[in-house]
Amino acid sequence: MTNRPPAITGLHGAGGIGTVTLDWKPVSWAVVVDHYAVYADGALIGKTVYPHFVHRGLGFTGVTRNYRVVTVDAAGNRSLSSGSAAVANLTSVTVSGTPVATVGAFDGKGSEFALSPKGYASYPTRFPSGVDYTFGTSTPSADWSYLLPGPADKWAGSKNHRASFRFELPAVPSQDLDLALWLIDSHASLAASAVLTVNGTEVGRLAFANGATKGSTIADSTYPGSPLKPSYLERPLSKDLFRAGANVLELFKDQGSWVAYDALGLFARK
Repeated sequence: MTNRPPAITGLHGAGGIGTVTLDWKPVSWAVVVDHYAVYADGALIGKTVYPHFVHRGLGFTGVTRNYRVVTVDAAGNRSLSSGSAAVANLTSVTVSGTPVATVGAFDGKGSEFALSPKGYASYPTRFPSGVDYTFGTSTPSADWSYLLPGPADKWAGSKNHRASFRFELPAVPSQDLDLALWLIDSHASLAASAVLTVNGTEVGRLAFANGATKGSTIADSTYPGSPLKPSYLERPLSKDLFRAGANVLELFKDQGSWVAYDALGLFARK
């Protein structure tokens, strides 16, 4: 008779943009675990030695999947399946909303931006006062740098950097707008954060996920085997922050190292 290892308990998950993050209570340290096998809708999607797993590449429309986890011990014995956890990835505002003002295409690539794919050393001379971009007038390939550097970047002067995104609104929005800031990659350990400001009002600090440090020289996260680690940051912005006429959204990178853009935009709710 097979000696089954114990099944895990406490499986739960949280949906993100393009991802689902799973956590569970690990089995006792007395059990020599080789790995945990993770399943979605009955199909094996990965293995991990930790009680944590991120299911990536799920697209940008929310879909509910049923997850289960099986313990596999060092002898290859398998536990009974855990209880099921139904978790949905989030629907991106780039799918659910209507674009108001954007720079770049939300396509997993940064090749449309200035200095891409590996011209970061020219940033100090190309953008000595930071990036200042006007939607409808400026050109991504000339006026929006593919990287937003930070004070940890010696090649960018070891100082804080600002990116300003200007746009016109015909009237104050009737509903809150949504910000989408997608990255194709970021520094592997120093992505840190930036301060977000709208029309001079500090909204908060945007925390960036650490990436793979390859996006400074590679512009595409979509091809099979790409080493890049894209991430997606979306958040609501109160309608009270905006005004009829000229508006400006600013990112102030006063911590850590660079992030590499996929696209940035504001979206109205349908």
